[in-house]
Amino acid sequence: MRKFIFAVLGVITLAVIQPAHAQTAPSTERDSLVKPYDPLADAQADIDSLVQLAQVEHKNIVLQAGGNWCIWCLRFNDYIHKESDVREFLDKNFLYYHLNFSKENKNEAVFKKYAPQGAKLGYPFFIVINSKGDVLEVHDSGSLEDGKGYSKQKVLSFFGEHIQK
Repeated sequence: MRKFIFAVLGVITLAVIQPAHAQTAPSTERDSLVKPYDPLADAQADIDSLVQLAQVEHKNIVLQAGGNWCIWCLRFNDYIHKESDVREFLDKNFLYYHLNFSKENKNEAVFKKYAPQGAKLGYPFFIVINSKGDVLEVHDSGSLEDGKGYSKQKVLSFFGEHIQK
């Protein structure tokens, strides 16, 4: 009978301790990644400012469309910050902006202006615009993927096609 009571107490103890431990266990991948999208941002005003800066710096602009809800959006942001060759290439040649799409702010007017068919590509997708604010290309990110990450060669090749000359 004692063994039975100790066994029951052991199971109860585990049942109580396990949920408490689960709350302190490592979070999901999404929770661990930086959230670069700001649903409160005035995206059009931000893009207008980037266009003015692009004229001064002689660069094109990359708008990474997506949201903090999108794991692939967060993975790409993480990738470009951790892959130093890519980060340096983008910093040298582009102005970069995370264009939010979320239930809090769909930025409908901005998406209609720059990428009316963009959502068909899935998220994230990229809108490359020049220093006049003209769209040069709207491009999916799926073609840049490699497993659960991205191919450096594909990423650099795609962005390399859009360096301002």
